[in-house]
Amino acid sequence: MNLEELNTKLEACDMSLAEIREKLDDPEVETEELEARSAELLEERAGIVADIEKAEAAIAEEKRAMEDVITQTEVKEIEKREEPKMADMEIRNTKEYIDAYAEYLKTGEDAECRALLTENASGTVPVPEMVYDIVKTAWERDGIVSRVRKAYIKGNLKVGFEISSTGATIHEEGAEVSEETLVLGTVNIVPKSIKKWVSISDEALDLRGEAFLDYIYDELAYRIAKKAADELIVKIAACGTVSTTNAVGVPKVVSTTIGVGLIANAMGLLSDEAANPVVMMNKATWSQFKAAQYAGNFDADPFEGLPVVFNNSIKSFTAATNEPYVIVGDLEQGALMNFPNGEGIDFKFDDMTLANYDLVRIIGREFVGIGVVAPDAFVAIAKA
Repeated sequence: MNLEELNTKLEACDMSLAEIREKLDDPEVETEELEARSAELLEERAGIVADIEKAEAAIAEEKRAMEDVITQTEVKEIEKREEPKMADMEIRNTKEYIDAYAEYLKTGEDAECRALLTENASGTVPVPEMVYDIVKTAWERDGIVSRVRKAYIKGNLKVGFEISSTGATIHEEGAEVSEETLVLGTVNIVPKSIKKWVSISDEALDLRGEAFLDYIYDELAYRIAKKAADELIVKIAACGTVSTTNAVGVPKVVSTTIGVGLIANAMGLLSDEAANPVVMMNKATWSQFKAAQYAGNFDADPFEGLPVVFNNSIKSFTAATNEPYVIVGDLEQGALMNFPNGEGIDFKFDDMTLANYDLVRIIGREFVGIGVVAPDAFVAIAKA
C-alpha cells in the first residue's frame, strides 16, 4: 500500500474503535465480544502506524536522494557555465589569440578571434592580458596620473566639496551652542576624448601579434597618459585663488625669483587634507632651484623633502609670464580622473589618407573626465 491508502485504512480503524467504545458504554450490551474486537483493532492499528512510519521514512529518503541529484546537477551546470569563461581567460593569452587580436585591430574583422573563443560572446572581443599590462604601465610611468584617484562612472560626474564651515566648539554649561555654518560647492567633471595618432609604414604594419601590439599600445598609451597629465596641469592653473560654488580654489604664491624657501611658502597655504604633496615643475626650473641651492652653499633641500614630479607642459621659470612655473599639491586628494568606458584604448586605422606615402595612420582614443576637486589641495607658484 502507498501512504495515502495506509492513512485511509488508519482512519477506518479509528472509526471502528470509536464505534466499539460507544457500545461499551451501553450497560445493556454484552462487552466480552466487543472487547475482543477492540483488542484486534488496536493490534491492527499498531501495524498500520508502523507501516506509515516506514512509508514516510522511505519517502523522506527518496526526497533526500532527489535533492542530492538536483544539487549535483546544479553544480555541474554552474561548472559547465564557468568552464568557458575560464577557458576564454586562458585562450586570450595564447599566441594564437594575440596574433588574431592584432589582425583584428588592423582590419576590424573579429571572426578569427571569435573562432578561438569557447563562447561566441556578443559585444567587443576580449582584450589580451598583455594589452591591459601595457596600458597600466603607461599610466604608472607618468608621475602625475599615477598618483591621481580614478573613478569609472558612466556619464558626467559631479563631485561635492566644502567651501567653508564653522568648526566644533566646547559646550560650556549653561551656554548655547551655535549651529554649524556650511557652504558647499560642486565640480562637474565632463569626460572628453583624448586622441593621439601615429603614422607607421606598411613594413611596421606587417609585424605580427605581440610585437605589433607592443609597438602600437606602448606608444599611444603613454602619449594619451601624458596628455591627461598635461590637461590636469591646465585645469589647476586655470583655477581661481578662491573657491566658488562650481570651482575649487588654488592659492597662489607670486615670486619673480627662485629661492630655497619658495616651496616652503607654498606648503604653508595647503589645506590640512593635503597630506601627501608633491612638487610639479619643468626640468629646467628644477635645475634653477638646484643652482640657487649650490650658489648659496645651502645644505637645506629647496624641495623640503617632497617628491619632485617633472612635467614639461608647465612653463619653465624663464619662460613663464604671469603663469605658474611650480605647482605644489596632493594629487590623490585634490584631483580625480573618471573613465566612463574603462581605461582601455580604442583604435581606428586609416590606410587611405597617407597611402601615397606608403603609410598607415593609427588613431588611439581614450574617454576620460579630469577635474580638480578639493579646495587648497594645490598651490601655484607664479611670476607676476
